[in-house]
Amino acid sequence: MEPTPQVTHHRWNDMPVDQLSDTIGRRLITGQDMMLAHVYLKKGAIVPRHQHINEQITYILEGALRFHLGDDAGEEVIVRAGEVLCIPSNVWHQAEALEDTLDVDVFSPPRQDWLDGSDAYLRQK
Repeated sequence: MEPTPQVTHHRWNDMPVDQLSDTIGRRLITGQDMMLAHVYLKKGAIVPRHQHINEQITYILEGALRFHLGDDAGEEVIVRAGEVLCIPSNVWHQAEALEDTLDVDVFSPPRQDWLDGSDAYLRQK
């Protein structure tokens, strides 16, 4: 009989906030093959243009984000509370918080740059 895989239980309020800048913070929960994040963005916060190998699903719980998508950032999508944006691997994207926003991001595989702190594009300079 195989052993039961490690099951973990988390409470968002018990997870430490990684304060990336004055306008962006996040909490992370990481499994073996995926990552779940609460991302807190104040109105006007900018997530700079970037891409990554990770598939991303963004679910807006509160607020709204304006995304600029594609190689030339020519596609614009506004995602509001209750809406979901699926971003395939390696698609260039940028986001702007149109209001104070709570965003749930799911990544597969987990974002190694978020785990090891090498995500300089997000951190306050």
